[in-house]
Amino acid sequence: MKTTVEKLTPTRVKLNISVTPEELKPSIQHAYEHIGSQVNIPGFRKGKVPPQLIDQRVGREEVLNHAVSDGLDKFYRQAVTEENIRVLGRPEADIKTWPEVKDFSGDLELTVEVDVRPEFTLPKLDGLTLTVDEVKVSADDVKDELDALRSRFGTLVTVDRPAKKGDFAQLDLVAKIGDTEVDSATSISYEVGSGELIEGIDEALDSLSAGESTTFESVLLGGDHEGETALINVTLLAVKERELPEADDDFAQIASQFDTIKELKADIKEQVERSKAFGQGAQARDQIVDELLKSVEIPVPPKLVEDEVHRHLENENRLEDDVHRAEVTESSEKTFRTQILLDAIVEQEEVKVTQNELTTYLVQGAAQYGMEPGEFIQVLDKNGQIPGMIAEVARVKALAVVLDKAKVVDSKGNAVDVSAFTATALGGENDDSEEITAADVQGTNDGHEHGGAKDGHGRRPGHEHYGHDHK
Repeated sequence: MKTTVEKLTPTRVKLNISVTPEELKPSIQHAYEHIGSQVNIPGFRKGKVPPQLIDQRVGREEVLNHAVSDGLDKFYRQAVTEENIRVLGRPEADIKTWPEVKDFSGDLELTVEVDVRPEFTLPKLDGLTLTVDEVKVSADDVKDELDALRSRFGTLVTVDRPAKKGDFAQLDLVAKIGDTEVDSATSISYEVGSGELIEGIDEALDSLSAGESTTFESVLLGGDHEGETALINVTLLAVKERELPEADDDFAQIASQFDTIKELKADIKEQVERSKAFGQGAQARDQIVDELLKSVEIPVPPKLVEDEVHRHLENENRLEDDVHRAEVTESSEKTFRTQILLDAIVEQEEVKVTQNELTTYLVQGAAQYGMEPGEFIQVLDKNGQIPGMIAEVARVKALAVVLDKAKVVDSKGNAVDVSAFTATALGGENDDSEEITAADVQGTNDGHEHGGAKDGHGRRPGHEHYGHDHK
């Protein structure tokens, strides 16, 4: 197979691919086998129909169509690998010259246009100085954490007064659209001000007392009428406030391994300090991306950005919002530039992802979506998104590598140790699980599987024939 690469723009190339009859032969054989398993010819079992009969019944043109559709994606991927093309987005294929139908002689000539990662010179990765916030732990920080701990051991006590933020309200809810009741809930408990129920509920409960009712309009969040506006009737059955235990030695012994409240407060202070120190690492990580992007020009394929912006606005039902479109476009361009930059760092620094690191990342992702890890991984695998997940882990590690090379100081010029933060991102030193190499993430820079070549009509090979007329 012969391939030449024509650079159309800094972010798009055309592959001119020439496939010999010998190279197309396996696809021809597969086409005969597949078609033979689909047709019924008296005297022959399915899959055992001779090619000559298939030529008579179906036609060699259909066999050639099937063979090219079957082999197109394979030829494209082979060309990408041989020419070391760093693919972004989905390719578009066009068949220029077909082999002869009568004997399948002559080369198959095709072109594939695809967005690619632009060539650029990485900026110097060491010597960067980043300034982060100084770590300060105030008495209020310790009090807030202690109060949060006390609330876990608190008890709810019914009070005779109007509801206010922080109270727990016992409610009956009835939703109506017109005169029809479409949903209801009885005796549910809701923390006033948490915003975790339905829009408008907090305003409706404000100053409402037990035994009182009111109505308000809101958009339903689930059920058969999800997204529709309904009239909500809310009845407040009871108002309860959380009664916190005293912050004393007895509480310390119940809530922790410490004997005194003084020891517990000291431990809480240390925890807050560690949390804020970890936050310094996150702050430095975010800064380093901006600093690197300032020092290098990375063009982004316009179609890639356009498709992402359209998908985002369509999901929000805001396709006509030009102001928001501009905001999303700017954000998407930066996201893609960041991904392209980090992918280049992954290659230069030879960042590897282990199986354990990928598994941990996927388990965390499953938790975010409220799914079982096994189910989450199956969905990703079915949609071809596992390579994108590998790429994401590699990018996280690449950021940590760069951060490890930087000098980090706080606002007063004191050196800041971010090793705990980078160690978390880089994984454990004793992780001896199988490595997933950079080659495994080829073609996943946009976070989506490119899905294989399509012809000029947008059809995907292997599923539908191209239907080109032979000359």
